[in-house]
Amino acid sequence: MLRLTKLINRHLSLRISLMVVMAMAILLMASLAVMLHYSRKAVKEETIHKAMATLESTVTHIDNILLSVEQSTGNVYFAMMPYITQPEKMYEFSQKLVETNPYVAGCAIAFKEDYYKDRKLFMAYMHCGESGGVAYAGSRIEQDETFGDLPYTEQIWFTKPMETGAPTWVNPLKGMEDSDEAPIMTFSLPIPDSDGKPIGVIGVDVSLRVLSTIMVEAKLSPNSYSTLLDNEGTFIVHPDSSKLMQQTAIALSGKEIDPSAREAVQAMVSGEEGYKPFRLHNEDFYVFYKPFKRKAVPGRSTAELGWSAGIVYPEDDIFGDYNSLMYYVLIIAAVGLLLMFVLSRLVIHRQLMPLNMLTREAHRIANGQYDVQIPMSKRGDEVGRLQENFRQMQQTLSTNIGEMEQLKVKLQEHGEELKIAYKRA
Repeated sequence: MLRLTKLINRHLSLRISLMVVMAMAILLMASLAVMLHYSRKAVKEETIHKAMATLESTVTHIDNILLSVEQSTGNVYFAMMPYITQPEKMYEFSQKLVETNPYVAGCAIAFKEDYYKDRKLFMAYMHCGESGGVAYAGSRIEQDETFGDLPYTEQIWFTKPMETGAPTWVNPLKGMEDSDEAPIMTFSLPIPDSDGKPIGVIGVDVSLRVLSTIMVEAKLSPNSYSTLLDNEGTFIVHPDSSKLMQQTAIALSGKEIDPSAREAVQAMVSGEEGYKPFRLHNEDFYVFYKPFKRKAVPGRSTAELGWSAGIVYPEDDIFGDYNSLMYYVLIIAAVGLLLMFVLSRLVIHRQLMPLNMLTREAHRIANGQYDVQIPMSKRGDEVGRLQENFRQMQQTLSTNIGEMEQLKVKLQEHGEELKIAYKRA
């Protein structure tokens, strides 16, 4: 370090080059810092805009599916009411609903105990066969007498609308996570009697795996995905169907060391709108979320479901290109500064060569060599004028020294003559 300091102090061209490069580096870094700051801000704002637009589209897509199921259920409800006293007709209406709506995986028309005098319990349940992932015209429809491991009178899709008398969406497999049944959610429409009291429920099942498959296409990048949570943090829609009804987002975030994941889930469950960064499996993500708002349609229930839609976006997908560009810019800036230093060092050194020559000649003159020949300068700048003045000074000094030498010789000769004359006298 000391040798480097001495080297810098000894060479003016090196000091000037370093000062030029340092000044340029400060200006360049300040400019790059401002540019990169606003570029990152612009990338982030664009991502937020795209994410919210995609999220809105996702919510609308899901809501359209739910609305189509609700409308199909309403149509079947009005068609079956004239035949409500004929239990065998319920199978036809249940099958019709499964066949006519592509998103319906099953339909159960169930009544309270002893509604039909000759039957204590009655439920007409039709669903798509195992070969049919989605119901469609011509798909194999199967009939079951039971649904799940519990009597239907104890299942939430039946008990909740019977208590409230209002149509609702429920996750019927809550408490049945170990069941072999495919994860579904159910739209439950109560069937009222003449007094308005529920006598039964139409339960229409929608496969969560089908919805998750549809939502795989709603993404901003190859690694992003959409998700939908209920008010308890349970996954309703998720690209990984193994997480449906098996694990809650809160439970998953609770396993993470970084509390940011838990904060993001809590924000979604609380019905907030916005975005949050979080870490999951040692990777950085952003989650953009908003409450699930149902479209207002005449005759549709206005009750909110308490769901929250979100889109998870890896940070590398957001700022990957920006970070690569930043590294390229920094490398180019460093190479540019190095080239500038080398070129300025060569140019300044070349421009200072006359000064180096004058320094050597001045040293020789100081040692008594007055007859040195300093070349004429062809430059008209300060260095050229300095060299020309120094050359003239050297010539004048050489002439004066020559005259002084001649005078000295003459004085010596005159002194010798005086000595001889003095001796003679």
